[in-house]
Amino acid sequence: MKKPELLAPAGSFDKMEAAVLYGADAVYFAGSGFGLRARAGNFEPDEMEKALKYLHNREKKGYVTVNAYLKNNEFEGLEDYLHKLSGIKPDALIISDPGVFATARKHAPNIPVHISTQANVTNLQTVEFWHSLGAERVILARELSRDEIAHICKNTSCEVEVFVHGAMCISMSGRCLMSNYMTGRDANAGDCAQSCRWKYSLVESTREGQYFPIEQDERGTYFYNSKDLCLLDHVGELADMGVKSLKIEGRMKSIMYVSVITGVYRKAIDRAAEGNYEVDPEWVRLIKSVSHREYTEAFYDGEAGAESMNYGTNSYVRGCEFLALALYQHELGTVIEAKAKFHPDEAVSVLGPDMREVDILVDKLLDMNGNEQPNTKPAMKYILKGIKLDEGSIIRRHEKGDHKLSE
Repeated sequence: MKKPELLAPAGSFDKMEAAVLYGADAVYFAGSGFGLRARAGNFEPDEMEKALKYLHNREKKGYVTVNAYLKNNEFEGLEDYLHKLSGIKPDALIISDPGVFATARKHAPNIPVHISTQANVTNLQTVEFWHSLGAERVILARELSRDEIAHICKNTSCEVEVFVHGAMCISMSGRCLMSNYMTGRDANAGDCAQSCRWKYSLVESTREGQYFPIEQDERGTYFYNSKDLCLLDHVGELADMGVKSLKIEGRMKSIMYVSVITGVYRKAIDRAAEGNYEVDPEWVRLIKSVSHREYTEAFYDGEAGAESMNYGTNSYVRGCEFLALALYQHELGTVIEAKAKFHPDEAVSVLGPDMREVDILVDKLLDMNGNEQPNTKPAMKYILKGIKLDEGSIIRRHEKGDHKLSE
């Protein structure tokens, strides 16, 4: 079995570094325009060039999203942007809009094109259509079952990419107008307000001002609110089908999320390559420790039903708090960047890029001038005195009941 590529999100440069450190083969990110994550830390051309140099020096790939659906006046600047990308040389462009596809083939013919999941590709004929026009890869819609994915992989020479983890949408692969209608934030331009996850009431047209709650219990019912996708159980099966790339959603998520989820799927792909694939319970604990909306396999076994929706709440579940990121070792210990408040003499957990998690006791906390500090403050750098941690290690505080660590 040939290992599928592990493709991780890179909403910013530091998230890209984390993804690579934890085992990604490739990352995807957006430039300053024409991508579908308006609120991510998108890359300016000089930063994109730096990112691709970083990736290529480590034999990794970088794909640039140009996957917004454009209106007539929004094509202005696209040709210039594509010419800039031609000089920067990303490993592929991820595109949805046929007009953008045609423009890219004309003005950046040296860059391979991957067809985005936003293009809603649900069948073999459409895969072959895009392939005949020059697309190297098609990212399938998230609404396909195991059998449908297998049929496509078996009958095409086009590369196939499949989402295996992350947020789901109640509309077909994210093609939604709800956010635009309710808030003016266009989901198809990368600015979704996730209106589907709000709490709703019924209003009868002749009873102005009377709102009738839709309640499953005292918390209400969030009936548009999808659980998050998790196909960890099926990594071996997808690899056997010939899926080229397994993709993780989450350009807006934290460094801890990117690190943990990427690290788990790296372990899973490597295990699948050994044969007799089986999920390690430790992987399940780890993916449940980061912020998520419970997990579902959605359409993988057929049509997604009521069990794929989270009716009780629109908030996230998380098993731990992200306290700090280890930056580099120092003669006095390890330099960290704080993400939340913690204190000396506090027991915390450290998850390293090898995906082993251990407890440590913070003895002394120093500022960068070597002065002892009573606690951390977010976004500040400190030295954990006397403790040597690997670069990129995640320091976290577990919630009660989520603290069974690796041996």
